[in-house]
Amino acid sequence: MLLRNPALTASLLSATTKKLYNHRYSTPAAFMASSGVACSLLVLCGKSLAENETAKAIKTNNTLKLPEDEKLSLVLHSEMDKSVMQGFFQVHSYMDSLSTNQFGRLLVWSPDLTSTHDVVSHNFCELPIGTVCIADVQTKGRGRSKNVWESPLGCLMFSFTMQMEDGRVVPLVQYVVSLAMTEAIKDICDKNGLPSIDVKIKWPNDLYLNGSKVGGILCTSTYKSKKFNVSAGIGLNVNNKKPTTSLNTILKGFYSGAYQFQREEVLAAFFNKFEIFYDLFLNQGFQTLEELYIKTWLHSGQRVVVQEKNEDKVIEHVVTIQGLTSSGYLLAVGDDHQMCELHPDGNSFDFFKGLVRRKLE
Repeated sequence: MLLRNPALTASLLSATTKKLYNHRYSTPAAFMASSGVACSLLVLCGKSLAENETAKAIKTNNTLKLPEDEKLSLVLHSEMDKSVMQGFFQVHSYMDSLSTNQFGRLLVWSPDLTSTHDVVSHNFCELPIGTVCIADVQTKGRGRSKNVWESPLGCLMFSFTMQMEDGRVVPLVQYVVSLAMTEAIKDICDKNGLPSIDVKIKWPNDLYLNGSKVGGILCTSTYKSKKFNVSAGIGLNVNNKKPTTSLNTILKGFYSGAYQFQREEVLAAFFNKFEIFYDLFLNQGFQTLEELYIKTWLHSGQRVVVQEKNEDKVIEHVVTIQGLTSSGYLLAVGDDHQMCELHPDGNSFDFFKGLVRRKLE
């Protein structure tokens, strides 16, 4: 489906949204929930003149494809009335903190989307590689195995694109994404003189803090013209207490200062770190990042029980997780010194109970 209402002018949009927000609603959440005009925006913005020219061309051509239930008006950020943007994602703040050469330089923002992942994955031909799509509220976010990712206001929800030629390393890119986010948070803490927020990776694609899930990563790929088009979707609880906890909730527990994590700063720090890691990954392999990854995850030396069904019997094997195999799966060794490889597909991983159960058809 193509974007609708392309003739809606920015001046009418600005006047309408400003009136609705200032006079009827006290918070951005209430505004978004009640304003059909505000929620029907897809805003384009670039880091430099070149990206802004690309944004103009995308708007003029009006060829972006979206799911059937989306009806959005395409608007350039330069056309927006900035006085109505308070409380929403601050595009200029993000761009000012971004120092990449490719990733995150073209931004697609909406106050309310079904899925940022769908926007980038459905438009590989229309959007430059490295484009990021972010939403203040996301109504149909998802994780692995069609799990729903709850995306309330205060959660950083974004998706971006990559293109790769070697299919053997595509499964490993989710680890690069996970590691870049944990290291970006550490960089923010160092920059602002904060106590370290030690976010950990729960293999294969979850982020944990103090025993609670605060983030998740979903990477999908399609193969076309001898290249893999990869879409990475990330959800991170920055300032939303529910459904689990958030960076700011944990920070308040041991830091008395006024600083709070901002989504704009986290997103920029992520891309600044990811671009460095991604370049190392493509040119030198995941081995250059593996030691840091292993230090950051939750599983080194963890002993788990692997349950398998053999005819009518359930057989249990105790194994110790050693690291990752060359293909990116879990490397484990049994008490009988036999090495084994554990895959996420076909198995149910309950690491906190020390159990890996093979799913039965």
